[in-house]
Amino acid sequence: MLATLAYVALTLLAGLRAHSLALLSEAGHNMSDFLALALSFVAVYFQTRPPTDKKTFGYQRAGVLAAFLNAATLIVISLWIGVEAVHRLSSPVTVQPRLMMLVAAAGVVMNGVIAALLWGVAKDVNMRSAFIHMAGDTLSTAAVIAGGAGIVWTHQNWIDPVLSLLIAALILWSSVGIVRETLNILLEGAPRGVSVDRIRASMESLEGVINVHDLHVWSLGSQSHAMACHVQIDDIPPSESSYILVRINALAKERFHIHHTTVQFECEGCPVTHGCVVPMSEMAADTDHDHAHGHSHAGHSH
Repeated sequence: MLATLAYVALTLLAGLRAHSLALLSEAGHNMSDFLALALSFVAVYFQTRPPTDKKTFGYQRAGVLAAFLNAATLIVISLWIGVEAVHRLSSPVTVQPRLMMLVAAAGVVMNGVIAALLWGVAKDVNMRSAFIHMAGDTLSTAAVIAGGAGIVWTHQNWIDPVLSLLIAALILWSSVGIVRETLNILLEGAPRGVSVDRIRASMESLEGVINVHDLHVWSLGSQSHAMACHVQIDDIPPSESSYILVRINALAKERFHIHHTTVQFECEGCPVTHGCVVPMSEMAADTDHDHAHGHSHAGHSH
């Protein structure tokens, strides 16, 4: 974070002196990287905090929120760079390419080292967003060097704003994917690469399972998935239904990497309306109804 902040100051001053939009865009991009690293650091701290009575799932989505904010900020920055680059194309400004290349070379080294350090831990969406920030900076600063060399050889100043447009496109492309993934988690969509139909079919293939309905699969964090469902089984003793529950949980964990499950059993032949719930009015009206036939709801597993 300190190295990135120092480089922001360097690129800002050098960009103003060299009249280089590419360097100024790098300053803005690296400032967003500083904020990204800070957000990721705070999110990692919160993710390690244990669950409480009020936060029963803990703070697993802190990293998701950090990644969303990082990516959304980058989208705004990329749009600003694009607008400025178009303005520069219509009103060219003379730049100092050698200063551009010198500052960019320092940026390639710094950003490359930080990206390499983040690569080993870029598994969840929070750390991956930070890695994409730094890897994108490494590529964009390398492009600034190439652009500076092009200006030295051709004396064409339009290379600088065109280069800025390419950098903005790179930032936008990398950020949109992170925004889509984090929004899917925040909206409790099915995890990426997980097929709900495949989960249902796999569960219904287990011995003793008649059908699976009211199936929900979502992500608590980028690496933590949960599932809740209703499973219809035969009218069997609880000891036998426990065996089915064990097999369902093993299937969810080993094949689909789902570690938090809530499974509610429903026995075949029970009075079921509106999908799987008996209205309270019917239960109150039929007080003499004998539930000994096995309407059981069992199995809350973690």
